[in-house]
Amino acid sequence: MAFSKQQLHKFADLIHIDIPDDKLEQMNIDSVIEWLDKLQKIDTHGVEPMLSPAEHPLPRRADIVTDGGIRDAVMSNTPDKAGVSRGYFAVPKVMDGD
Repeated sequence: MAFSKQQLHKFADLIHIDIPDDKLEQMNIDSVIEWLDKLQKIDTHGVEPMLSPAEHPLPRRADIVTDGGIRDAVMSNTPDKAGVSRGYFAVPKVMDGD
């Protein structure tokens, strides 16, 4: 299965890579496409999809709702202390109100 130079440029554009003409002639795209065709023909009926080939389960922790308990520590990081006493961050005005 041979691809024209125009088709290869379109493929490269679709995957957002720039391949100069001289490199394009050197590339053996046909062998890659043939290999992908072979992969498409593999019967995967009954095989469950997997997220990762690694069989390591992720460590889990209990999902416990808390208030965080660190409000004062977080509020101490604000550069503008105007809203700290009322429990919010004061930010500069970014829009004009009409």
